[in-house]
Amino acid sequence: MANSPHIADPLDLDEIVKYHDDVLSALYAFFRNSSRDFTARYGGHNAEEIQAFLTARLEETDLRSALILLAAVEAAFRIDYQVRCKQKLKDDLSREFRGLYKKYELRVRLEDDILEVWKKYCPGQGALIGELRGAFKFRHWLAHGRYYDPKLGRRYDYQSVFTLADAALHDLEFKSSA
Repeated sequence: MANSPHIADPLDLDEIVKYHDDVLSALYAFFRNSSRDFTARYGGHNAEEIQAFLTARLEETDLRSALILLAAVEAAFRIDYQVRCKQKLKDDLSREFRGLYKKYELRVRLEDDILEVWKKYCPGQGALIGELRGAFKFRHWLAHGRYYDPKLGRRYDYQSVFTLADAALHDLEFKSSA
C-alpha cells in the first residue's frame, strides 16, 4: 500500500471496503467508550441523544464511502479510456474513444461521452450503464455540498453503490495501465 497518493494510483475496491468497515468499528468503539474525548464531547447527553449522534455519524460515513466508491468507478472508466487511446486498440469501443480523444483529449466527459460510448458498443450492459448514470447524479449531489434536492429516481446508500461499483468493475472489460 502506498504511503501517499500518486498520479494513476486508483483506489482499490477491497481497500475502500476495509476502510469503511474500520471507520464503522471505530465509531461503535468510540460511542461505547467513556474516554476523555467522548466524555468531553457527549458527557452531558442522555443515551437516546448519544444514539442519535452515533446514527448521524454512521449515516455520514455511509455517504462518504459511497462517494469514494463512485470516484473509484470513475477512475476505472477514465483509465480504460486513456489506455485504449494510447495503445490504439482496434476494437470499436477503442476506435470511438480515439475519436473523442482527438476532440477532447483528457477533458472528455464521463457521463456524456465515455458512458455513452460504452452503452453504444456494449448493448448488453445498457442497464448497468443507466444505473451508473443515476449513481453519478447522486455523486454530484454529494460532491457539490448537498445544497439542492436531487432528483435521483431511487435511494442510494453505501451498500447499493458498492453493489453497482462491484458489478461495473467485474462485468465491464476495462483495460488497465498495469
